[in-house]
Amino acid sequence: MLLQFFPSRRMAWYMARSFLVRSLAVLAMLVIVLMTLDLLGESGSILAAPGNGEEELWRYIGLRIPQIIARFLPFSVLLGTLITLATMNQHSEIISMKAAGLSAHQILAPLILASLGIAGASFAFNERIVTRASAALDAWQAVGYGTIPRDSGVKTDVWVRDGNNLITAGIISGRGNDVTLRHVELFNRLNNQLVNIVKADIGRYDPATKDWVLQNARMFDVNRGTVRDLGAFRAGADIRPEQFTLAKVDPDGLPFAELRRAIADLRDAGRPVASLEASLWHKISGPLSAILMPLLGSVAAFGLARSGQLFVRAVIGMALGFAYFVADNFALAMGNLGAYPPFLAAWAPFLLFLLLGEAVLIRTEE
Repeated sequence: MLLQFFPSRRMAWYMARSFLVRSLAVLAMLVIVLMTLDLLGESGSILAAPGNGEEELWRYIGLRIPQIIARFLPFSVLLGTLITLATMNQHSEIISMKAAGLSAHQILAPLILASLGIAGASFAFNERIVTRASAALDAWQAVGYGTIPRDSGVKTDVWVRDGNNLITAGIISGRGNDVTLRHVELFNRLNNQLVNIVKADIGRYDPATKDWVLQNARMFDVNRGTVRDLGAFRAGADIRPEQFTLAKVDPDGLPFAELRRAIADLRDAGRPVASLEASLWHKISGPLSAILMPLLGSVAAFGLARSGQLFVRAVIGMALGFAYFVADNFALAMGNLGAYPPFLAAWAPFLLFLLLGEAVLIRTEE
């Protein structure tokens, strides 16, 4: 029986159901309390915009609740774990399970399997709902909760790297192959030294030759200090139009696949993408943190309740869980600053606390 993770289907279903009910109850309580406090702080700004009323308050609630759920779902799983295991320990249910021959891992297996389901649901929820709500809320807050103007598609002051050269455009308009660049400057460099500067009034993409045609181009020779007219000048054969139009990327407002494509475009344009890569991998490691919570909170499951240490064990489990969230936020911040590699910033806390929780469980109970 020690080699079976679920020796009793009835017992596994009982523990998983108790764990899910308590976790969802804690999540509902946190959402109600936090949404109420958040609405009290933002209602003044929402109602200050001309024409806003009760409808806009409900709109804000609808956009803000998905963010709160995504952020505090792991906390809810941690608290649900502690409540479930502490209650079972207090009622001697854990002792009965161990007396029946179940190991600590077998007792926790139903909770970990349920947490895996929560992680999958959380990832799908973030991809389909949270990203759209975050993008809509950011756009609404950017205009002070007023009317959101239609996107004109015009962007300003964008630079793109073409090998060792650099191309800047003052104004970018249009989409796809119809992108038009205005006030274009091409800085040609050789061995990291500026050789010449090509300036043009207008630049258009030629899909046939897959390069850019700069009209009324003029070249300034840095070494000679001379200027000559080039007329129609072709450049940037390796630059795609979307590399100019993708000026700013919000990782919270894009699903995993779209963010990955945006990072590839920005990397091809020569822009820094380390912080975006960390956020990309965190879209997976973040929901998976729910799997760690039963392991970190398992301290509250074992030990005799009548020994008077049940509360202390629950506090230790809570401290381990919150220590993970602190380490996760710290590593992600270091990844955004470039101090940690993106993959390490997203996954190091998860792997570290997985080993830590397993070590504590084996050391104390197995």
